Order: sequence, then structure tokens, then C-alpha cells
Amino acid sequence: MIEINGKTSILGVIGDPIEHTLSPVIHNTLCELTGINAAYLPIHVENAETDGESNIARAVKGLYASGVKGLNVTVPYKQEVMKSLVEVDSLAAEIGAVNTLVPSKIDKGYKGYNTDMPGLRRALESKGVILEGKKAVIIGAGGAARAVCVMLEKAGVEKIYLLNRTKEKAEKIASEISCITPLGLSEYKDIPVDKYIFFQCTSFGLKDTDGLVIDDDDFYKMAEYGYDLIYNPAVTPFIAKLDSLGVRSDNGLSMLLYQGIIAFEYWFDTKISGEDARLTYARLCQKLYGDNIILVGYMGSGKTTIGKALAKRRGMSFIDLDAYIVEREGRTINQIFAEDGEEKFREIETFAIDSIRFMHNTVVSTGGGAVLRTANRNLLKDCGRIYYLQADVDTIYERVKNDTARPLLNGLSEEEKKAKISEMLKQREVYYKTTSDVTINTSGKTVDEIVNFFSITE
Repeated sequence: MIEINGKTSILGVIGDPIEHTLSPVIHNTLCELTGINAAYLPIHVENAETDGESNIARAVKGLYASGVKGLNVTVPYKQEVMKSLVEVDSLAAEIGAVNTLVPSKIDKGYKGYNTDMPGLRRALESKGVILEGKKAVIIGAGGAARAVCVMLEKAGVEKIYLLNRTKEKAEKIASEISCITPLGLSEYKDIPVDKYIFFQCTSFGLKDTDGLVIDDDDFYKMAEYGYDLIYNPAVTPFIAKLDSLGVRSDNGLSMLLYQGIIAFEYWFDTKISGEDARLTYARLCQKLYGDNIILVGYMGSGKTTIGKALAKRRGMSFIDLDAYIVEREGRTINQIFAEDGEEKFREIETFAIDSIRFMHNTVVSTGGGAVLRTANRNLLKDCGRIYYLQADVDTIYERVKNDTARPLLNGLSEEEKKAKISEMLKQREVYYKTTSDVTINTSGKTVDEIVNFFSITE
């Protein structure tokens, strides 16, 4: 956490409304990660005039005079703010919108940039999507779609098919960018069968009742990758369709992240690392989509069974940490224990837990010994809300007695297994309880009863 003092640089975002902006999450996280002494605030500027001068013009002049180091600009001011700047970057001028203000080096005032489209391009590159020489399909022909077209042309995209309900809007953009073929929505079948990068640039998907602008599997099968500029909800009908067809896709949150990162790099003449970008993205996801649920407890306490049921009930993802380790190592847990020993397994487990921080809206089932290391306990607390699934010795024994995938219990008689379980529970109980936020006793309860209990504890 940055300590606010007389040397703290001020950053902010101006808009109307501004209450729900996620930009402070991005920039204050970046300040924290980089150690830069700056604070980022939302600044509400009412869309009105005072004494014949727009409030946005007055705000820009006043904020510059106050020494504000950098600003973002959001709706409804991305075009209007350009009148109040001493310089405008060439890309921003071509797009016709500004979202980032940086103190000018040649005059007293701000220079305007558009980092939205460079942010989208970097988001795509982070996913390994190459644009040069490719063909694209864009759904929608509003301001966002036009900006995407400008970015794609500059990135070397060979051909763009621009689909819109009102074909005239698509034709207007096509008159400015030569590689575009404008089409009405009903003309989508005129697109030659090929592989394309798809962009969804309409508002369809913002409402629960929204469907697809075009609902035809053959159309979406032409996508080699799809990007929806909407990021809330996380899964739009467009993304759900591509997922059902096995097509890779992403939503607009990664674009929001990288446009912010590029603005930050302008303000401080720095370069944000991939690691810091991933950490910031994880924090964005947790803020917007919800935190993770972490399940700890002894083997047989029900972490995997309960985790899967809970994830299904809530529409969350699920990951079994041991299964993740097996997949990553290409060996079973038994093999890792036999070949490398328990200590090496615990090191591998720490690495796996560390990776959870990049996940969001996920139920995570940890291994029974995950809490034994101090480093693991600290990492788990950073990953989400922790629930200890507690069970008695007899219940655990009945659940694991025939399971040969438990290396610490293999080769033991019935009495030896019960004694071992009892001994290990006594050793680990304090770690389970001190690590967790909530304890749930699973003995004698059905899966539904346990899953329902999670709602009571929140």
C-alpha cells in the first residue's frame, strides 16, 4: 500500500457518471506493484456548462493547473475533451477520441492519446493472436467498431467484413478504410468460407435477455478466435457460442486492463511486466466477477465432491489442486511421493497454489497437506475466502479406506489407517482452523446440505 504524502502524484479518471469505474483498481494496483508513489481517483465532472464554458473544459484546465500528473477520460467526454488539449496524438486524431491525458512537453496543457485500441492489440498479442495477414469479421458499426477497424488496418489485417443491422453505417466506415466490405446482418452468408478473427462490437450481451445478433453455428465455425468488447457479464451469448464450438475467445476486460497499462506507461515512462499485468488482471477479475472459494481440510473431508457441486450451483469454475499438479507434472501423486519425497511434493504444491491468484470466480479444492507450509497458508489467504471442511475420523476412514491414491495411508491395516488419520488430524487441525475463515462440519451431511450451508455463512 502506497503511503500518501506530499510527494504523492495524483492521477484520475473524469467522466459522468463515474461511480462504477474499474480504473482505480488497475492503476492503484500498478502503483502498489511498481512502488510508484501515486494515487488514482475517480473525478466526477457533470456534463453541463457554467457561464458559457463546458465543465469538462474547466476541469481539464483546473486539473492541469493543480499539477495532476495524468488523467483518463471516459463517457461522455472522449470526443469533447479534445477541444481542451494542446496536443492530440495522431492515432487519437484518426480514431476521433481520446481516453488518456499526459502533460505536454511543448506547451502548457495536456496531450491526448487513445490507448483503447493499442490496449486491444496488446490484449490480443498476450493471447498469441497475430493480426498481420489475417482476415476479420466485425459485428456492429458504431464508434467502437470503427476504432477496431482502424486498429486492424494498422496491424496489417488483409480483409475486414463489417456487419451491421443498418448497412449504411457500415458503408460509411468502409468509405474511410479501404480493406472493409460492408454488409447488412442478413448478408452474413455472403462472407466466403474461411478462417477469421471475430469481433463483437454491439451492445448485445449486456442484458440477460439478449441473444445473438446472428444465430448460426456455420457462421461462428469460421472463427479461429473471437473477442467481445463487453466484459460484464463475463460470458456473453457470443462467447458462449464460440465456447460451445471449441473456439478460443476473450472478453473486453483484457482490453480494459491493457489500455490502462499503456496509459500508466505514458505517465511514468516505464514498462509494466507481464507478471504485474497478470496480477492486476487477477485483481480486476476478483473485483468484477467475484472472489474465489478455497476449500481446505483433511483427505476425505469432501473437498472435491463439495467443490464440484458448489461450482455447478453457482456457475463458477472448479479446480482440484492435486489434479492440476498431476497434469502439470505428468505423474501421479503417488509417483511424485515415491520418486521425489514429500518435501519435493510440497514445493510443487506451493507453486500450484501460487498460480491460483490468477484465477477468478473459481472453487479450489486443495490437498490435505496444503496448509502445512507457512508460505502456502499466506498464499491461500490472498486467493479468496477459505472454508475448512471438517470431518471426524470414522467418516474420513469410510471415505478413503479403499482409495489407493493416498500415499500417506497406503500399505496400512484398518487399525493403522484409523490411527494415522487421527494422528494427522490432530497435527493439522490448528492449521486448518487458523487458515480458514469458516469451518463447516461435513460428517453425516448430504452434499446438498453442505452446499446450502455456504450461503448461510456469507
